[in-house]
Amino acid sequence: MSETTAKTVTYSPLALESRPLVWQIAAVIAGTLVLTLSSYISVPMYPVPVTMQTYAILMVAALYGWRLGALTVLAWLGQAALGMPVLAGGSGGLPAFAGPTAGYIFSWPLITAFVGWLAERGWNGRRPVLAFAAMVAAGTFCLAMGTAWLAGFIGVDKAIEVGFLPFIPGDVLKAALGAATLMLLSRKAKGGNA
Repeated sequence: MSETTAKTVTYSPLALESRPLVWQIAAVIAGTLVLTLSSYISVPMYPVPVTMQTYAILMVAALYGWRLGALTVLAWLGQAALGMPVLAGGSGGLPAFAGPTAGYIFSWPLITAFVGWLAERGWNGRRPVLAFAAMVAAGTFCLAMGTAWLAGFIGVDKAIEVGFLPFIPGDVLKAALGAATLMLLSRKAKGGNA
């Protein structure tokens, strides 16, 4: 079974799937810390702030792979559910999972698994255009899911106006930054192996 898994994974920059369990646990802890720090880089907007969370989520996905990446995001959201101040603006607690931004939050494990799965199969720094496309698709899904949830609070038209359209340029920029970061890491890894 592990032989089959190894054949399907074409690229894993950190090779976490082959590292000891203690390394994987440390990676999850480090990932939740990075995700938390990204939450504090914020531009206040109402009702949804612009943060670097999406960029960090996409990077965890692409660098950790779909399984460990999704586990990391779920661990981080578990911290939030327990009330730890790990989300945008230092928020946390169960109200975050029922408020206007919950749709975005619920999309994060899904987009992590999606981007991580594609990254393992070549949509990564070795093919930055594909990495960019995967990240734009993930960002669009996140925005759509968040907007659908937000519509229950403020109506469909207003949700699209304040919860979807203003975030498209930022998500495209985050996807471009993510693809560029992966490309640089891929080149550095290739140069280190030469």
